[in-house]
Amino acid sequence: MVLLLNTKFFISLQPILRFDHWLFDKINQHWTNSFFDTFLPYLRQSEIWLPFYLFLLVFATINFGKTGWWWAFALIMTGIMSDLVSSSLVKQLIFRYRPCRDPIISDQVRLLVNYCPQSSSFTSSHACNHFAAAIFIFLTLKQTSKWWWLVFLWAFVISYAQIYVGVHYPLDVACGIILGCIIGYGMKTFFLKQFGSLSLK
Repeated sequence: MVLLLNTKFFISLQPILRFDHWLFDKINQHWTNSFFDTFLPYLRQSEIWLPFYLFLLVFATINFGKTGWWWAFALIMTGIMSDLVSSSLVKQLIFRYRPCRDPIISDQVRLLVNYCPQSSSFTSSHACNHFAAAIFIFLTLKQTSKWWWLVFLWAFVISYAQIYVGVHYPLDVACGIILGCIIGYGMKTFFLKQFGSLSLK
């Protein structure tokens, strides 16, 4: 992480970064199988996860009336805000090589996608975006069904895939998850304050 070089704080992070590299090696190199090698790279693609969110937008507008339209708008804004904070703010402030571009380990990385982005690895925008959405979805819809907790499983698998395919370290993903949860919780708080709880017709 370039901003932390030559500082005492960076030195204090060394044990965490060593563990981060160790865990990345386990996930990318050892805890692997042929099914994950095929499925997880595919799961990262927008044509897989975008239909799910489009379904949610339609579901909300059909079942919650006018408030459902505001819910759909809030979900879209959650995604926009999380991506702006992760990609346009954090990644501009803290640059970290992605594993697949890290000069120390890049030749050892199993890169399972067609390209390795040049942008900063910290934080994972996939993890931030999907967990922001998951928190917002769960906390605003949990009273309508006991199954909404599955959105966390959905977000976790997509986030885990970022490590597995070789484009993020676990720390990038973990911090992306934390950042996404904060943004999602903030949007949930704003939405419920303005529009109240949702209930099925």
